[in-house]
Formats: sequence, C-alpha cells, structure tokens
Amino acid sequence: MIDKANRDQGTASASGPTQKIPTHANTVLVHTGRDPSRQHGFVNPAIYRGSTIIYPTVDSFEARDQEFTYGRRGTPTVRSLETAVAELEGGGSAVITPSGLSAITTALLALVKSGDQILVTDSVYQPARRFCDIMLAPLGVETTYYDPCIGAGLKNLIRDNTRLVFTESPGSQTFEMQDIPAISTAAHERGVLVLLDNTWATPLYFDAFAHGVDVSIHSATKYFVGHADAMLGTITAKGETAAQIRDAYGNLGLCPGPEDVFLALRGLRTLAVRLRQHQESALEIARWLKARPEVDRVMHPALEDDPGHAIWKRDCTGSTGLFSAVLKPVSRQAFRAFFQPLKLFGIGASWGGFESLVIPFNPASYRTATKWRDTGPALRFHIGLDDVDDLKADLEAGFKNLYHSK
Repeated sequence: MIDKANRDQGTASASGPTQKIPTHANTVLVHTGRDPSRQHGFVNPAIYRGSTIIYPTVDSFEARDQEFTYGRRGTPTVRSLETAVAELEGGGSAVITPSGLSAITTALLALVKSGDQILVTDSVYQPARRFCDIMLAPLGVETTYYDPCIGAGLKNLIRDNTRLVFTESPGSQTFEMQDIPAISTAAHERGVLVLLDNTWATPLYFDAFAHGVDVSIHSATKYFVGHADAMLGTITAKGETAAQIRDAYGNLGLCPGPEDVFLALRGLRTLAVRLRQHQESALEIARWLKARPEVDRVMHPALEDDPGHAIWKRDCTGSTGLFSAVLKPVSRQAFRAFFQPLKLFGIGASWGGFESLVIPFNPASYRTATKWRDTGPALRFHIGLDDVDDLKADLEAGFKNLYHSK
C-alpha cells in the first residue's frame, strides 16, 4: 500500500532506473510502471505482442540470461503492470493472470498439495468455492468453510495439515467484514498463510500486507481496468511465497493478453478519482435505499449501523461502489417486475466499471458454515459514474413497478 505521508521513496520503472517520486497514492498511480525516457517520449508503455524473442548468441539462449525469454513468460507491457501493481500493494512481486478467478485458482494451486486442509470463508466468491469443491477435492485437498465473522476464533479450526486461510473482505455478495489482523495472527501462530481477495477495497483503501496478509489477490477486471472492457487478475506476494506463485504461474502456462494489460495500465491512472466518485455515489444511494419502505436492510460496511462498520472504520480508508440490499418479502412476480422499467441499471455480472448494475442473488443454496436467514429477495448493486439523481429516478421506477405488481 502506498504510504499517504509526504515522503519520497525510490520507484523502479518497468525497464528504467530507480527514480524519486512522491508516495501520495494519486501521484504513484500516474507515474508507476512507465518511463517516457525509455518509451521514445511517449507517456504510455507500448503494447508488445509476440511469442518469439531473439537471443544474440547460442550461449545467451542456453543460459536464458536476458530479461525477456519468451512471450508467455512476460513482455515489457506485462512487466509495466506487474511493477505498478507491486508498488501499489507496497512491495513484493506481482504476476498478471487472464482473469480474477484464474488469480485465485493459480494462488491456491501454487501453495497446496495432496493431504492439505485449507480454510475458506463461507462468503467467498462462488466460482472460487466451486474450484475448491470440484477441482481441489479430487486432488486430495480438503476445504473447510468458516464463518466470515469468526475473527480470532479461527485458531480452533487450524489443524496440523492446515496450509492456508482464504479471506474475502467484505464478501462480494453479503458484505461481511472480516477481522483480517485477528485472522492473520491466529494463522501465523501456526505457520499458516493468509490469502485475501482484496478486489472490493483495492490497495488504495485496504493495505493488505500491513494487516498481516501474505498473498493479495485482485480481479483486475473490476476497478483496476475500470471500463468493463478487459479481463485480468493479479497476485502479489513476497519472498518464498512469491517465488512459489511465480513458478506455478509459469508451469500452468498462463499469460494475459497484451491489449488487456494495456487497458489495465490505462485504468490505473484514474483509479483514485474513479473510486472517490464510486464511494460518494454508492453511499448516497445506500442511504436512500435504507429509507425506502420496500427495503428491509442494506449491507454496506461504511454505513454506521452495519455489523462490520467498526472493522471497516478501523482498517479501511474508504469504500467503493458495490453493496447489497434485502427487500421486504414480495411475490416472485413482483420482484421480477422491479427490473422491467430499469434503464440505467444493467442486469449483468461483474462490477467495477463506469456502468451501474443490479443483480438478484440468493446465497442460501450454497452457504455451508453459516445460514442465510433473510426471507425477502436480495439485490446486489454496483453504483457507477452516473448522476445519483438519475439513478434514484431509475430505481424509483423499479419500486413503483414492484408496488403495483404485489
């Protein structure tokens, strides 16, 4: 995570020398991962497309002694994004994967072996749960799901064969804030690694490594790219753990598309200003929804009465555009009628782009360590960069339709 204090530190560009730049997050986002002096004066890195990389001699080829050896193993474009992400995370080594899910699965495969147990939050991204249940189980890796609010109580679930704890804070549908420092302390006392899906908060609003996390994972598809036009994931770690992940990454044959990498580099330049707007608009909409007679509760950790607010206030420096709400019980027909008049809110998966989205969800069918007790239908909102008054009017039309369809 970037230190917000007004001090300098050396920042290495993708291919240039270390230079002194301020460490305020906004400035780092503008400068990291690029060096115009090595880009013929252009402010953005070039898009390198290619597989074959030529060596000057046979000795060089056999020694693999140059920075770039084969297109799948990285290009200057990829290295630029790796450099930028690692700096935003506060150091370590980053690898770039083709999607957020591939970042999760690569990190898990890199760190587990047959006979291991892993602890995974019950609020985890559902495709990650499927990977654990369908792919890891036949390989002899046991997954135990735990209550996301367990905190230090996690120590009671750790066994001699526990390899890692997977966290996601807040959960990307039900928004439980996890006590990452308490979980990390309990895990590290037993030599267990802690992985975090930090996509919601980004490195700007939650400092993963400073709170005890060993591996920070992002779906860069979301806020890093920011424009719903590319799919990427990132994994950042330090020391031996980083080396294990990079080895697995290479052995799995993963490589991101060059245009997607470039779009993520472009997206990072405006990340701070976009997040401020997502935060402001989402909080306004969340508070507006709380006052609606059709809404039973709103799940947003930055709201003062949210169960996770104290942890959010202690650990995070901001909130973003994703949250959920539960409506009061209505018929299936009325619930579906809510979506019909919406013009600004799209119905679609993913989030983190400029667009506003809303989807229905029901975690009751797949939660195992905890129970989903709400009886009304649930909605997940992503508040984009639209004017909030227009978004309220759009939702007002949906609620009107819901009311008349009861």
